[in-house]
Amino acid sequence: QVRLVESGGGLVQPGGSLRLSCAASGNIFRIYTMDWHRQAPGKQRELVASITSDGSTNYADSVKGRFTISRDNVKDTMYLQMNSLKPEDTAVYYCYIRTMAGDYWGQGTQITVSS
Repeated sequence: QVRLVESGGGLVQPGGSLRLSCAASGNIFRIYTMDWHRQAPGKQRELVASITSDGSTNYADSVKGRFTISRDNVKDTMYLQMNSLKPEDTAVYYCYIRTMAGDYWGQGTQITVSS
């Protein structure tokens, strides 16, 4: 069984920063890509950022230059540093991993950007 535990969500003012973490545990064997997705109320879930096992990254245009994805392959943990947050970044953020054993989603963590 694979478990993903997300942390770091909360309420932040516009222009502020937050750092999300996603720790994977269980029968992972090998993680290929790790992603952050988000879903705002009334909208479809969208890819925010992804990182491959060799560190190649990809970002949604809306977060380029503000968000940074990273991962620690020893700890099987992924991070999302979010700077210059905007109200439109408000959403539930989910981590997702693709592994040799299958694909898995985290439970989600709420990010609210509001003054």
